[in-house]
Amino acid sequence: MPLNLPQLRAFVAVVDAGGFGTAATDLGLSQSAVSHAVASLERILAGPLLVRSTPVRTTALGERVLPHARAAVSATDALRDAAARHGSEVSGTVRLASTPTVCQGLLPALQRHWSAHLPGVRVRVFEGSSDEAVTWLENGAADAVIVADPPSGAGTPLVTDPFLALLPQDHPLARENAVHVSDLEDDPLILSPNGCERHVHRIHRAAGTPFSPAHRVRDLGTLISMVQAGMGISILPRVSRPLLPTDLVLVPVEPRYCRRLVLCGPEGRPWSPAVRALADSVETLPRAVLDDA
Repeated sequence: MPLNLPQLRAFVAVVDAGGFGTAATDLGLSQSAVSHAVASLERILAGPLLVRSTPVRTTALGERVLPHARAAVSATDALRDAAARHGSEVSGTVRLASTPTVCQGLLPALQRHWSAHLPGVRVRVFEGSSDEAVTWLENGAADAVIVADPPSGAGTPLVTDPFLALLPQDHPLARENAVHVSDLEDDPLILSPNGCERHVHRIHRAAGTPFSPAHRVRDLGTLISMVQAGMGISILPRVSRPLLPTDLVLVPVEPRYCRRLVLCGPEGRPWSPAVRALADSVETLPRAVLDDA
């Protein structure tokens, strides 16, 4: 029996969803149909592809097969999207990955714009660290990412994102128009290593100020709680502004430093028509919409 695309699509969906039930919902099929498709593929390939655990895991054979299955599904979707774009409006699903701060602080504005201007395109959001998002794009688990300052310089620029000092409202510098990073030396610095630490390090280096974080926390919610509790201050990108409580303030930092948030598709292979449509649509979006996100 030859293998077929529905089998490959079911296998990829189960891996991405972490289980058969969620994959079935994503595919619009019954769970038994998804299970049957994966089992048929395993029979054709003469070996198990998945460990039926919670969440499911790929076997050694599954790890070898997965990139090829993704490529086949991606190529087929690109063909379908190209045909749809030629005949009518663009349609399809885009798996978009980015960091929690971007997902919560910037994506809502983008999603509203895309929903209004590209109703046939469905955007599924995958939240992870900067490194995870890039890896997902490279291995085909994501179709596009929003990243800061991509090394290649490729992609569609979204917004220039300056860094600001996060201070309690009762901090002596909370009402200043700007604060030099050297004036914060006596405050314990709380950082999230997830993507922003290298930028904050550059600010200190440009100012000739020692860089010695007192605390490193992974979760932004933890960082915010620690600043609220008076355990220190932080330096965050402006895109995090919608996530902050009212008892904290953001003050511009000197030396001024900004990162660029860029929408990128995969390198080394064509962007799908749906990803290209998202990027083209962003280029017509008024800058103020993103700057105020």
